[in-house]
Amino acid sequence: MRPTGRLHLGHLVGALDNWVRLQDEYECFYSIVDWHALTTNYESTGDIRSSIIDNAMDWLACGLDPQRSTIFVQSHVVEHAELHLLLSMIAPLGWLERVPTYKEQMNELAGRDLHTYGFLGYPLLQSADIMVYRANAVPVGEDQVSHIELTREIARRFNHFYGAVFPEPQALLTKVPKLPGTDGRKMSKSYGNAIALTEKPDVMKQTLRNMVTDPARKRRTDVGNPDVCPVGDYHKIFSDKNRNAEVDQGCRTAGIGCIECKMWLFESLQKKVSPIYERRQELQSRRDDVTGILDAGARKAKSAAGETMGLVREAMKI
Repeated sequence: MRPTGRLHLGHLVGALDNWVRLQDEYECFYSIVDWHALTTNYESTGDIRSSIIDNAMDWLACGLDPQRSTIFVQSHVVEHAELHLLLSMIAPLGWLERVPTYKEQMNELAGRDLHTYGFLGYPLLQSADIMVYRANAVPVGEDQVSHIELTREIARRFNHFYGAVFPEPQALLTKVPKLPGTDGRKMSKSYGNAIALTEKPDVMKQTLRNMVTDPARKRRTDVGNPDVCPVGDYHKIFSDKNRNAEVDQGCRTAGIGCIECKMWLFESLQKKVSPIYERRQELQSRRDDVTGILDAGARKAKSAAGETMGLVREAMKI
């Protein structure tokens, strides 16, 4: 993840819950990618260092375990940059230009000057992040499959030129639940519609009260449709079957109002996030310990990455 601010509920259901489960099945490397933060925020770097520690504390609070996974900061393992440089020598420009998210983000972030090599080349840096550990699987959602395919093509091209060094990693597809922002659009820090993962309960409650709902429910007596309501989407993810049945019946018959539905959601959310919030508060007073975890993770990652780079230099005869 890029350290560009506070993590939100979308990060929890879209990645972190799955990352925690994967610790039981794989040897996992989880990296806070600060160089990637520069691809779109190169002119404003003042918050990156503090965001690194904040993100690491959120990860630990959610259940990532440094005894079972390698947790580190990308820039602390310079082999990522070395491999990126070497891969850039063989990566065709057209391969980077055709990555779907390149043009999509160009349009979404039209107010920023993204005509830089760093932005064009960030999928290649992602490939280096993966290949430097000779990873065979990468957990992604459907929207990131094209990035894994690029990595497979780069690995195949390298192996063709220099010999079999890299496996071709597989996309470990994960179902990402639909979790809109509070205004119904995609949840994003840049839209200002995100609910922070470790938000104070009273602030979260007020945020939920202000969420948009089914536009057809203009009055308390109007019937609604939870399938087109952002609050309904949240209930499907965070509430149990009984509560979802009550929401469905109550909304469709106007038996409940939107505020009541939102407060039910608040209860469900608190069951999920209050343990995370409490662990996060405890970690807040142990920032040095968190830094130590990242340092230890970087040493472990550097050892694995260094072994790969030895093979790369030998294969390339440099």
